[in-house]
Amino acid sequence: MAIYEISVKDSTGSVLNLKSMQGKVLLIVNVASNCGFTPQYEGLEALSKKYYDQGLRILGFPCNQFGEQEAAGDFEIQSFCKLNYGVSFAVMAKIEVNGDGADPLYKYLKPAAPGLLGLEAIKWNFTKFLVSRDAKIIKRYAPTTKPESLTSDIESMLR
Repeated sequence: MAIYEISVKDSTGSVLNLKSMQGKVLLIVNVASNCGFTPQYEGLEALSKKYYDQGLRILGFPCNQFGEQEAAGDFEIQSFCKLNYGVSFAVMAKIEVNGDGADPLYKYLKPAAPGLLGLEAIKWNFTKFLVSRDAKIIKRYAPTTKPESLTSDIESMLR
């Protein structure tokens, strides 16, 4: 299976086929509104604004599996992101990233780019995956990795 064969849901429940992202560089992030890393929304938005016209697409996936830090519903999550961080990139419907209920996208991403010590499970909110224009999962970044530190990797993918 290729990433472009996967469909996800946006915050309104509409289906988004990732095939529509073909040829774009993707940064896929599991996000949460009440996390110590939540201010990373600022850095993600800055990356989106800086590189959108060059082909970067950021997809945020709210997840409540880590310390119940995303208990809100999809509408409230959208409002929070826009009001507090001016988020214009796509924040999708809330999903699970680990366990039996993990979204198919994360079931695809995790083994393609395992974390530290080869572990597949997502450890916390704001784990990031960079996907090249030709759908190769390039790298997984830890939650502690600030979005601005991804600049050189993103730029090399956009060339």
